[in-house]
Amino acid sequence: MDYLGGIRIARTTCPAVGVPAYTGDITLFDPPQSRDARAIDVTATITNLRTTCDETSGPDVIANTTFDVIARRRDSSAPREVVLPYFVTIVRGGNVVVAKRISRVSLNFAAGQDRAQTTGLGSSIISRSAATLPDKVREEITRKRKAGEEDAAIDPFSRPGVRAAVARASFEQLIGFQLTPDQLQYNATR
Repeated sequence: MDYLGGIRIARTTCPAVGVPAYTGDITLFDPPQSRDARAIDVTATITNLRTTCDETSGPDVIANTTFDVIARRRDSSAPREVVLPYFVTIVRGGNVVVAKRISRVSLNFAAGQDRAQTTGLGSSIISRSAATLPDKVREEITRKRKAGEEDAAIDPFSRPGVRAAVARASFEQLIGFQLTPDQLQYNATR
């Protein structure tokens, strides 16, 4: 195969996976209305996202993501269970939420232990046809261009129709803590 240069990018029907800004951490206070550092009761972080994606069988693309939740508590004198809500959201085109599910993870602190860890799971099912570029758009993007042609130097992604088609076929699986408005504000301003 002759390769003449340029950039080659392989597009997948699998969703991009990530944690939205300000939702990867949660802080619980005791008393709950306090925001004083001495009132911090439990802190937890979502980390280590690992995704498997099956885009080869059937009409759907199935993505499963596991992640770790690592937590620390202030008072380690007694055993304690802390249950934290998290969400899994499927976003299309970078700004349209097409599905959201809320689940929970349980952290079990042993007596004398100030740290705990657990694993959570998020999964998504996306229609393969929705995540696949139309043939016409794919041809426009991958068409060979020759120097001297009128549109040889024009990036196909600069065309609104191409950009819109790529956005419609792009999905994200976002995982984060289901925060109250006060918790989200705390994360955004700390």
